[in-house]
Amino acid sequence: MPLGRVPLDISVALLLAILPLAAAHGDEHEHSGMTMDMGSTHTNATSVAAAAMVSSTIPVNYFRHPQFAGWMYAHIASMTIAWAIILPAAVVLSIARSRFTLPTQVAFLAVNGLGLFTSIIYDAKTPDLYPNNAHHKMGWAVTWIAVAWFLMTFVNLYMARAEKAKARHAMTAKNIAQYDRLQDHRWSAESGLDSATLCSGSRSPSSDSVPPHKFEAPDEEHGDDEDLESEEQGFIQNNPVDRFLSRKVPRISSGRALTAFKVVFTSIERCMPVLGFVSLLSGGVVFGGIYRDRLIFSGMAHGVKGGIFFWYGILTLGRWMGAFSDFGWAWNVKPRQPMVSRFAARLPSAEFVESFVIWLYGASNVFLEHLNAWGKPWSAQDLEHISITIMFFGGGLMGMLIESNKIRNHFNTSVSTWQEETIQYGDAVEKQQEEWDVPKTYKTSLNPMPGLVIMLLGMSMSGHHQHSMVSTMLHSQWGNLFKGFAMARAATYVLLYLAPPKSFFPSRPPTELVASFCLISGGMIFMGSSTDAVATIEGNGLDAMFLFVIAMGLTALVMSWTAICFALKGWAVRKEKNM
Repeated sequence: MPLGRVPLDISVALLLAILPLAAAHGDEHEHSGMTMDMGSTHTNATSVAAAAMVSSTIPVNYFRHPQFAGWMYAHIASMTIAWAIILPAAVVLSIARSRFTLPTQVAFLAVNGLGLFTSIIYDAKTPDLYPNNAHHKMGWAVTWIAVAWFLMTFVNLYMARAEKAKARHAMTAKNIAQYDRLQDHRWSAESGLDSATLCSGSRSPSSDSVPPHKFEAPDEEHGDDEDLESEEQGFIQNNPVDRFLSRKVPRISSGRALTAFKVVFTSIERCMPVLGFVSLLSGGVVFGGIYRDRLIFSGMAHGVKGGIFFWYGILTLGRWMGAFSDFGWAWNVKPRQPMVSRFAARLPSAEFVESFVIWLYGASNVFLEHLNAWGKPWSAQDLEHISITIMFFGGGLMGMLIESNKIRNHFNTSVSTWQEETIQYGDAVEKQQEEWDVPKTYKTSLNPMPGLVIMLLGMSMSGHHQHSMVSTMLHSQWGNLFKGFAMARAATYVLLYLAPPKSFFPSRPPTELVASFCLISGGMIFMGSSTDAVATIEGNGLDAMFLFVIAMGLTALVMSWTAICFALKGWAVRKEKNM
């Protein structure tokens, strides 16, 4: 390996070892005795000595293993390119049903295969420094799921072709029936003509009334379908696999089998980015050698919670770009039937879903906060965490009540009753008809509870007592970012209150970009703020600002690539429609 690349490789490896760290607060009370004075200063010698002491207690891991590091760096680079860059593009192209889906999937599987090859070589040359880790099993599992998704894409193409063939045959049969009716009408009309008219060679009016394209349409449709088939077959045209799929797939392309296949295919398609995210996280954990034994509970808690906020930020960015416009979730006027499906028309608002998730977390996690210290006495921090879950439970419940149309109608009972009682004064009611109209803001969801709950979470955790300066700063960072999200969401509601949406197009309030940025970056720092992750940061002589600035840079890259992929989906949809 060239010497000039060693610092870069070490930096990349260190970054990937720290960023995906996952953990929560379940075990931090065990270290409450290791307190520090927030206002005290430390000399460089003391800091170096403390870092050396912490470093000596860190078990041997792949990050510190010097031999055959090039294979590990190649594995990290390959998997990052495959799952973080190529896979999202393949997913959006698949959703758009683009002809470029299969080539992109092949590229993804090829790069992922290269990553698997490098990991196999590295494992064969190095000792097992993280016995019985989940990353190896998870890596093979998600790889086979990706292969299944690739194969199901082929089947989906043949199913689509079978459906188009059925539609073409139905249209052809309809045209033939229409042709037969026109011919019968023509012969019946000509049979009434005298022999002089027949001998004169004049044409029947009925024959002139038959448009030529009525009989040419089947051939044209058949030609277009043949072109489409040749494009869809692509890689496997005119071989045994093509003949097998062409013969077998049409048999199951109807009824329950088709519905079940589409549900499974769509579920895998939408879950692939999340599976890649979890795999990269587990890889970083194994590479850094953290979350061993009982610390796995802390790691899983931080990973799940931080990951939820990370993807919450991605979804918020998607809503801003126009995703879920058919649900009315893009700060737009919600379409109704028949413009959208019955399922989309009946879905509740995005704020209701947010409130439900918050309520569900509070209802379930109240029993899990003491899991890491099971069998031990309850501490003050345990009670603090349970209080937070109760806040989630109550805040989420209040948010769902606000979004309920029935509840809001009951809120208006006094005014509605007053209106009914004054109907007898017809003239007075007509003169004040404008005053009886429902406010325009009723059509827009202005629910501050999700943002308020997350802001209170940020405030409580940013002031949470921690066992070290680095841990305190990390919690303060992601707590302040969550408060920033809440303020940005509040500004969004102010804008919507002043100017409610009037169009089906997404209104794209600029404050939601800030909200998305705060959620994504806050989720990243959340995942790296556990006790074991903090010990790793301190053991390598780093501080909280290192993780902060790296998270800010990665957040900008993630948002940019998400926007590019969303635009790629729109381009692919338009290209397929124009062909």
